[in-house]
Amino acid sequence: MMITLLSPMQTVCLAQQLADRVYQGDCIALSGDLGAGKSTFARAFLKALARDESLEVPSPSFALVQPYDTPKGPVFHYDLWRLSGPEGLYELNWDEACEAIMVVEWPDRAEDLLPQEALHVHLTYGEKEEERHLTMSGWPESRLMGLSV
Repeated sequence: MMITLLSPMQTVCLAQQLADRVYQGDCIALSGDLGAGKSTFARAFLKALARDESLEVPSPSFALVQPYDTPKGPVFHYDLWRLSGPEGLYELNWDEACEAIMVVEWPDRAEDLLPQEALHVHLTYGEKEEERHLTMSGWPESRLMGLSV
């Protein structure tokens, strides 16, 4: 499924809708170039899960993982940009996180440790400055039906 997002607000809107559709054990794998909107998507997704627009969502770039308690249960936000290899995931509560809700930026660095049932969300630059193309794959179409911006 491919959606064109014309502004960061549309990215936020889509992330909020997706947060309503996740359950414990789900993994959202966010990929795309630097500045393509992964962090915008992740912040909106986490704030929606927490049901708290004022929630501070720091980038987990240096800690690599940031855990959250939400009404839907535990959530782990990973930024694997600085991960030296997938074996390092075991030191970051990866096994526990796979039972929770996960948001993983730079998921390719997890290699085959990424859950097979992950929803892959890939963001690319569009024609205009704020435009992005978002592609989703990995979940049945029935779980994505009705998403709109």
